[in-house]
Amino acid sequence: MTYKKHLICLVSVIGVLLSLYIGSFIFNYDMGNKRSSSYSWLDSKAAEKITKITMSAEDQEPFELYKKEGKWFTLTNNYEYPVRSSRVDDFLSFLVKRSSWIMRSSSASSHERFGLGENASRITIFGEAGSILDILLGDDDIMGREAYFRKIGQNEVRQGDNSIKTFLTDSVTSWYNLRLIPESESGNIDIKDVQRLTVTTENGNQVFTRRNRGWDIAGINVENPDYSAIETFISFVLNMEGEDFSDPGLSAEMDFTKNRITVELGNAKIINIGITNPNEINKRFAQAGNGNYTYVIPLWVSVRIFRTAESFEIKAD
Repeated sequence: MTYKKHLICLVSVIGVLLSLYIGSFIFNYDMGNKRSSSYSWLDSKAAEKITKITMSAEDQEPFELYKKEGKWFTLTNNYEYPVRSSRVDDFLSFLVKRSSWIMRSSSASSHERFGLGENASRITIFGEAGSILDILLGDDDIMGREAYFRKIGQNEVRQGDNSIKTFLTDSVTSWYNLRLIPESESGNIDIKDVQRLTVTTENGNQVFTRRNRGWDIAGINVENPDYSAIETFISFVLNMEGEDFSDPGLSAEMDFTKNRITVELGNAKIINIGITNPNEINKRFAQAGNGNYTYVIPLWVSVRIFRTAESFEIKAD
């Protein structure tokens, strides 16, 4: 009886040890797979030295972004337009971030099957010395949330997040920095920097001048000023955007003297924005600063720029 008990105990111990051994093997295998799928396409230090990005996708016009004097630009119809640095940062963060990129194949014969042949979408990133990343984007997986990728010149196919495709398939205008005061995008201009803002129309002026924590108002009669509404308005002016750039060839025929916004900053800088009267479809056009660009201003933006005195009054309960 004692012998039988000892045998059962021994078998139980062996079973536990065997389970632990198998479990540790599976765990280590899974961890190894996770480590092998953790991957980034671009080194963060290399990303700091990027000078140009080119993109192409099926049924889309290829386009490129390039850096000049620390700012991003793109060419459309041979005209140079500014690009939002925040969108470029979002795009590059996708490539720099270490994520799960599972290797699906290392065979060249699989490329066509994954949509990674000659017609695949392509992203090429350049530094001063030449290309630092050149990748192809293939088909989506069956769930539609991931896609297949590979580097040019390499057979290895990896599968991962396909959200980067939106950067290739969206219109080039989605990259434009359409802020009339582009410095506000990087935080170089904030509402606290504004000392006076003047809105000039054919009906007269609206002048908002900073006084300690409040604002003096001239040109319109506001009996009970709502300082919060005034600051919201000024913040909107600093960050307002057009919906597109207008053809520069048409600008010479436009009159930007009818309406004007003047922003005076605490550092003595003055920003002038000239705005046309609305056209037959209620769009306006604007030029800021030196007039390098002409912006298309939609009706809803116009409504928020040109306000009545009542909109700055404290609303009665």
